[in-house]
Amino acid sequence: MRREGAFKRLAVGSLAIVALVATVPSVGITDGQQAPGASPQGAAETPWPPAGVFRVVQGITAPRIIKSARPNYPPEAMRAKVQGRVKLEMVVQADGTVGEVRIVSSLDRNKFGIDDAAVKAVKEMRFAPAMKDGVAVPVLLSTEMAFEAK
Repeated sequence: MRREGAFKRLAVGSLAIVALVATVPSVGITDGQQAPGASPQGAAETPWPPAGVFRVVQGITAPRIIKSARPNYPPEAMRAKVQGRVKLEMVVQADGTVGEVRIVSSLDRNKFGIDDAAVKAVKEMRFAPAMKDGVAVPVLLSTEMAFEAK
């Protein structure tokens, strides 16, 4: 049984990948309230979180992970010994798939492809959906993907 907020560690040769999936309640969001979209700075900027997406708060059950995914450590990043965590936010759709993903804290600004590998892994995850009043709803979750060269 998987504990929420627990780390999963995989050692492959000299590589260790750690993934953490955890929900983070939002400050200023009340019970069951939809997360407000960010006011757009420019016409091309997409509001975050998307409209209609909930935060996990009282009255909304958190989605449960049913398929985790491990990021591939790009060989060039491994050779350069780039290490650290990529922090992401993702929308878990009502069907349990991962929709939009946003990088909150980049590890390499796409120089070695670590951020892309983290996004790809998150998109492969599957969840039992979040529920509100017995109905599956999309929710915003935070996660971290850790890349460690050993």
